[in-house]
This record gives sequence, structure tokens and C-alpha cells, in this order.
Amino acid sequence: MIHLMPTPAAPPSLASFDGSRRELRRELRRRRRALTPEQRRLANQRLCRQLRRLPEVQRARRVALYLPNDGEIAPTPLIDWFRQRGARIYLPVLRPLSDNRLWFVHYHAHTPMVRNRFGIAEPATRHGAHRARRLAPWALDLILLPLVGFDDAGQRMGMGGGFYDRTLAFTRRPGPRPRLIGLAHDCQRVDSLPTASWDVPLDAIVSDIRLVRP
Repeated sequence: MIHLMPTPAAPPSLASFDGSRRELRRELRRRRRALTPEQRRLANQRLCRQLRRLPEVQRARRVALYLPNDGEIAPTPLIDWFRQRGARIYLPVLRPLSDNRLWFVHYHAHTPMVRNRFGIAEPATRHGAHRARRLAPWALDLILLPLVGFDDAGQRMGMGGGFYDRTLAFTRRPGPRPRLIGLAHDCQRVDSLPTASWDVPLDAIVSDIRLVRP
């Protein structure tokens, strides 16, 4: 049984939540979409303020992050900060003709963008197909990835497609690997989440209020 953490904005129906991962994912997505534009703006600012303090973020020079969608908390205010520090920015792209894996494609002001099948903006596939514009996941210093839910033990819930888990499965083996930090609004926190054998562990989870290190 999964129980949601009580929050001031939590609707009474959460007390009868049935524990299914699908229902939990739907409820947490509803929570983040319910935030007002002002709440989102303040949350994004607080998130980025927390991230700028982290040593692994300060050191990173090859950084993958995401463009927010469906109410996700936004790391995008950090893009200019990273570039001022000499870092290169990469975005995830749905890898064509593969079993739900990602490319990481260099992103700049002139990168041609499209909407993928989920309606998320990403560099155009033809643009990203050139190897010189991509970076292997193991060569990144840092990946900031979106979460649907998280708990205080550092367990996390994604969208359910397994794109990051498949792409980052190599991090379970010895060898070079990026630091992995999951991002979420604090209203997406739950008291506990079940783990699955394919879940790739994160180095940290950051919300607009807290830092969780597993």
C-alpha cells in the first residue's frame, strides 16, 4: 500500500487512495498541474537556487537537462548559468528505431526543435542523428531528470516508459558515469515508494524545498 504524504493542498480523497502505481502517478501529475503560474515561478527559482549550491552541479561541464512539460518543475533557468560557467547543454531525444532509449543532443539557440510523440519539445531527430551533435550518456558529467514522485529514502517514480532506466542501466556497472539528480515539486513527495529491479538509483533528488540524498 502506498500512502501519500499529507500536504496542506491535499484533497480529502487521498485518504482512500488505493495504492496502484498508475493511480498514484495520475494523482501526482494532477497535483503539479494544479499549481498556479506564480507557484511554478517561485518553485523554479527555489529549485535552481538549491541546485547551484551542489558541488556536483558546480563542477559539471557536460550537462543534460529537460524542457518542462505537463507541469514539471523547470531546470531551464539554469541554462544561462551553466553556459556562463563554460558548460555545454544537452537535451534528451527519443532515439528512433530503438526500445525506448534516449540520445543526448547538444542544445543551443539555433538547434532545430520538434515535438515528439508525447508532445515534448526536443532537438529534431535528423539534427541529432549526426554523431558530432550527440554525447554518449557515460560521457556526461550530470543528468537532471524529471520525476513524477519521490520519497525521503530517495526512491523515485518516473512517467512509466522506462526511457531513463534503459538508457542509464550502464550506471550499475563499474566505469565512468554521470551524476544523476531527479527534480520534482515538493507536492510530489510521498511517504514511501516501492522499488523495481530495473530502477536506476539516483545520487540525489531536489525539490523546491528539500534535498534528498539516498
